[in-house]
Amino acid sequence: MDQPTEPVTKRIAFTVSGQVQGVNFRSFTQKKAKALGIIGWVRNTSDGKVEGEAQGNTSQIESLRSDLRKGPYYARVTGYEEKDLESKREGVVEEEFRVVR
Repeated sequence: MDQPTEPVTKRIAFTVSGQVQGVNFRSFTQKKAKALGIIGWVRNTSDGKVEGEAQGNTSQIESLRSDLRKGPYYARVTGYEEKDLESKREGVVEEEFRVVR
């Protein structure tokens, strides 16, 4: 008998640039991630960007990626960078998606 396959867990690091601070980008990201069932974190950087890490299955990450490239209404996203990370194991991973200050 074939074993059922589990969704592949993927973890990414992302950086979004443009007019992304002061436009609720972090709370937008948190809201979208929570709605998708993604865990991780997001924060502002000192150079005016927003960065974070997100972990979920492939389709969840693809949906979040699409949202991050658009951003909230007042944002102007001019750049999006992403790299794959090793997924964190249960017990080591975050329990939810949070904004880091």
